[in-house]
Amino acid sequence: MIPIDTRPLFRIERQALLELLRSLEPTDWQKPTVCPGWSVADVTAHILNDYMRRISGSRDEHGGAAFGDGETLPAYLARINEEFVRAMRQCSPHLLIELLARLGPELDLLWAATDLEGPAHLDVSWAGLSVSPGWLDIAREYTEFWVHQQQIRDAVYRPGADDVSMLRPVLVTFLHALPPALRDRIRPCGTTVRFEIAGPAGGHWTGVSDGQHWELTTSQTLEPTASVRMDQDTLWRLASRGITVETARQRSELRGDQELADSAMTLLAVVA
Repeated sequence: MIPIDTRPLFRIERQALLELLRSLEPTDWQKPTVCPGWSVADVTAHILNDYMRRISGSRDEHGGAAFGDGETLPAYLARINEEFVRAMRQCSPHLLIELLARLGPELDLLWAATDLEGPAHLDVSWAGLSVSPGWLDIAREYTEFWVHQQQIRDAVYRPGADDVSMLRPVLVTFLHALPPALRDRIRPCGTTVRFEIAGPAGGHWTGVSDGQHWELTTSQTLEPTASVRMDQDTLWRLASRGITVETARQRSELRGDQELADSAMTLLAVVA
């Protein structure tokens, strides 16, 4: 794994989000986003839901809404997210902005009190670990907020919030989904799959097999067993399923072991 500390970025990301939201015209709030059935206002409400759920669960140890009978985690999350968004449609954009500005610093305090190397408050299921470290849980939350901000920016045709300091941690965090994407491909110890990400925030990362499992590293080999090359925009959209695997494949260059490269292209860094 590649530990990263994203805690200083939350305030920066939130400031960019608030400036964006405060600049929107009334009609912008109803524009559709890539999230099916959700407008800009709905995605903003969902971000607020994420704030409230983390503060309630991690700070206040509140159990939250109960699972339905036989309900899977993806179905549960889809249901409670939709319920919250629907309820918040009675609230004004101005109120949504006020609540985000008020609750954001409470999240900052929560992250500051978290042991980065200790067990996470919420495990990161898509990283394939039975117990996740605190830093990965926090980084996952940062990617959640950053991606939703980009979805809003896409909807209202506003670029930004994608400079290297903000985007590179998103890419590194999402690449922790590579080992699970390769888990069914058993290869000899030392087999490598390289991800080459083009763009200012990009770089090179490698999945290395120990004969049974895969691990994400920054090590480089002259001739990887397989390699995937794509630009930074393609990676974050693929990992968050803003685009399909097929679309990402059309925008990428795959070399070497075809099975490994194809599996690497399925990396998924959201619960689905």
